[in-house]
Amino acid sequence: KKNNEFLGKILIRNGYIKEEELLEALAEQFSLKKISLKYKYIDNNLLRDFSQTLILDYRCLPIERDKDIVTFAITNPLDAWMIKKAEEEAGRFKACFVLVSESDMEEALLRYRQYLKQNILKGI
Repeated sequence: KKNNEFLGKILIRNGYIKEEELLEALAEQFSLKKISLKYKYIDNNLLRDFSQTLILDYRCLPIERDKDIVTFAITNPLDAWMIKKAEEEAGRFKACFVLVSESDMEEALLRYRQYLKQNILKGI
């Protein structure tokens, strides 16, 4: 309560648990699939269909879409505002969520920012 951090982050930082252990527990608690984004191809056309606010501010990354479902990678399954925003932006598609590590999300968001910069430079 003192520093407004999530318990899981505090436990990891203090060495009580590893990030992988937290992900396993959250995945089980919220019945979410846990994946890695390290080698996951994410189509830039899909990213263009969602707001930068959803992706960068809410840390909710659309990673795939099929005929009825958009799958979003998230790190915090307790963020009700993020889930609501993702569901709104998914429109007629059902929003599905998968859990990823903070480090995976940071790397994916870095690639997304680079993509945005390249398109700004190109004037797109």
